Amino acid sequence: MYLRRNRKFKALLTGIMLSAGLSASAQQAWYIDGYHGGVWGHYPDWNTRFMVDMLNKQPFWKINLEIEPETWDRASKVDPKAFAEFAALMKDQSANGRIEYVSPAYGQPYMYNIEGESIIRQLGYGMQKLRGYFPGIKFSSYSSEEPCFTNALPGILSSYGFKYASLKNPNTCFGGYTRAFGGELVNWIGPDGSTIIASPRYAVEELEPKSTWQTIAWNNSPKYINAARKYGMANPIGMTLQDAGWKGGPFLGKADSAGQKNTYTTWRNYFETVVPKDKRTDWKVSQEDILVSLVWGSQVTQKIAQRVRAAENNILRAEKVAVINKLTNGAAWPSASVDSAWRTLLLSQHHDCWIVPYNGSKGDTWADKVISWTGNTNHLSDDITNGSSLSKGNSVTVLNTQGKGRTGLVTVAIPSQLQGKNIVIKNAAGKTVASQMVKDSLLINASVPAFGYQTYSLAEGGAKTSKSIGTKLNDGKIQLESDLYKLIIDPKKGGSITSLIFKKYGKEMVDKANRNGFNTLRGNFYNDGGLKKSMDEAAQVEVIENGALRSVVQVKGTIAGTAFTQTIALSQGSSVVDLQVNIDWKKNVGVGEDVDRKNYKWTDYKKPFYNDSNKLVTVFPLNLAGQKVYKNAPFEVTESKLKNTFFNSWDGIKNNVILNWVDVTDTRGEYGMALLTDHTTSYTHGENFPLGLVTQYSGMGLWGRDYFTDGPTTIRYAIVPHKGTWDKAGIWSLSAGWNEPLKAVLGNGAADTRSLIDADNSGLSLSSATAGAGYVDIRFFNAEGISGTKSIITKFKFKTAGLVELDGRVVKQLQPAKTTGDSKQLSFDVPKMGFRTVRFQL
Repeated sequence: MYLRRNRKFKALLTGIMLSAGLSASAQQAWYIDGYHGGVWGHYPDWNTRFMVDMLNKQPFWKINLEIEPETWDRASKVDPKAFAEFAALMKDQSANGRIEYVSPAYGQPYMYNIEGESIIRQLGYGMQKLRGYFPGIKFSSYSSEEPCFTNALPGILSSYGFKYASLKNPNTCFGGYTRAFGGELVNWIGPDGSTIIASPRYAVEELEPKSTWQTIAWNNSPKYINAARKYGMANPIGMTLQDAGWKGGPFLGKADSAGQKNTYTTWRNYFETVVPKDKRTDWKVSQEDILVSLVWGSQVTQKIAQRVRAAENNILRAEKVAVINKLTNGAAWPSASVDSAWRTLLLSQHHDCWIVPYNGSKGDTWADKVISWTGNTNHLSDDITNGSSLSKGNSVTVLNTQGKGRTGLVTVAIPSQLQGKNIVIKNAAGKTVASQMVKDSLLINASVPAFGYQTYSLAEGGAKTSKSIGTKLNDGKIQLESDLYKLIIDPKKGGSITSLIFKKYGKEMVDKANRNGFNTLRGNFYNDGGLKKSMDEAAQVEVIENGALRSVVQVKGTIAGTAFTQTIALSQGSSVVDLQVNIDWKKNVGVGEDVDRKNYKWTDYKKPFYNDSNKLVTVFPLNLAGQKVYKNAPFEVTESKLKNTFFNSWDGIKNNVILNWVDVTDTRGEYGMALLTDHTTSYTHGENFPLGLVTQYSGMGLWGRDYFTDGPTTIRYAIVPHKGTWDKAGIWSLSAGWNEPLKAVLGNGAADTRSLIDADNSGLSLSSATAGAGYVDIRFFNAEGISGTKSIITKFKFKTAGLVELDGRVVKQLQPAKTTGDSKQLSFDVPKMGFRTVRFQL
């Protein structure tokens, strides 16, 4: 991280290390040293020469590298001689080698805050880049200086051929750390049952006193080593990956100290030669064992997270569209565009973007870089998607990039020759489908088969009208009613939703006794009177779009003197209630927990940005008894064990992160509601605090830096009432569809419809689709089904099909079974929370 280059901070580290005392029993201990950083974060041009010279000068020294792969593009050019010597040292990839690359991730992401597919590409693109500079390089161990962990890593790492991992980040815990657990080694078990041998943050590895960034493992202090010995560890190990640019060389000097032998090692050597027979404890790591926190709700972090999410959605959908185009029309795979789009997305996921967004020169901060990087990803993704050659007539082709058939609304621009006229829309079978005029566009109620498309013809014709969804009641309230829900919005209560009835079951979802209001804002405006709620003042509520397919209500209100606008959209046949809020900040307004700035120190354990209960939160009091909480993570869903999500101190961090969605059910799992969000942030929930989405924080952040509002905030989110538990209700698939909606592409051609892959009855989600030389890879994720054999239907020609690992290893050839027509059925085993990649040779 950039901050650790600061001279005062380095001096502080040195002082602590020297004052730690060097007396201990004469016993062996091990130490992980090396470097972290890169050309985007910090990697001076002299650094390659420095590492080579220090390795030659200090034959006892071994290093572990977490260096951004793009670093070598520059390093190999500015000092080719040093690079050649460094590459020569890298050639020894045995356990005795002196250099191990422990994180090839392209953009050094935190992992837990991005999609599972992004993690796969971070490692895949990174390893590909490094192999270009270091032929023969091996990737055996995963380790990181920051808390770059998520609990699904064992399955991903193992599929790439990794054998070992570390759950330690002793010297950079600003953003968090893992839960202390066990002894020397664990079998880190992922949610899919995959296992990888790992070095945990030991149960005795306490947080360093008077520090908000370290555990006691950072310098192999006698306190740490002796505690490990007493716990029964034969070969305890400490760790610091130095910032590239630190000039000290070996972090512990010659390593041996009075009565203690500290031996530098690579992780590969440690696992393969030091501890291969030592005791290991099984540990099924929960996402809530990853104890992490950023300045959630701050506008800068919020916008970064939104931009990254939008770019993730766009490139994943674009890849799938390109595969559909390839299988349908034989179109070439746009490899250059796909690779460029992924490159900039992976860089925008860099941990420094999220933890030090304001760092950098004016106009070139990490936050500024994210705007440029994700802009490139979105531009290329749009070109791939909109440039598909699927439409071949006066038609609209609607694409479905999910593995299940879907029905939903799509917006279509009206051709110039039809503007101002009544329009009839017909599907490929010639049947008229429902539509609704919205300004200069059409809403089409499209039904599209799994991983395929349907084209619709547009022509002048009569339009049928039906009863609109939105109604203004006699008492001034607004009612929205679809086939699934009836909800009431009350202007006198700030536009809050006072009733939401699940019609089929007669279930009221709103807790009417709760004084917070449903879909309302509440927060502590510490400079403007304290706790304020949007329902404290009346709002203007009106129906701004009203039709038989969709109605949209607009709520205009104020909170603490700042105007906000909410929209609430309900669609016929849709289980999703789409919501949006725009807060029109005209100046920096403090909201959250205040702090005594004169006496505040960035080393204080208590930090105001930890306290979500005082932030501006959009809340949803639910009429559900004995509530249980589930939340998704990369390739995982966790049942929360937290009594509440709140903490206010560095040593009390809880995982209160919402990636895509959080779901609340009653005790029996009879009814529930999911909350979806357009970006990674935090959520609220507790015995006396409703489910909520953290919406804004403005105040003191990390290192005493003010995080401020400097313009409007806009957030998209959604709620999904449902029957049964999240998996029975298909919340993972629904969220995937919300992030990857049906896509309409205008073209010229006859009506047609086609499905290429159908996983509708398998419980599998189609996670990604990519192509290579003569093959197509389709990846499936089993979120909602039980473990066991799954079957998919393919409707395109291929020579062979087989399961492959992420590194290309063929696991099993699949034998297709013919069904009807040209369709074939493929069956293979997938554990719950597991993914499988099927490679089709074309």
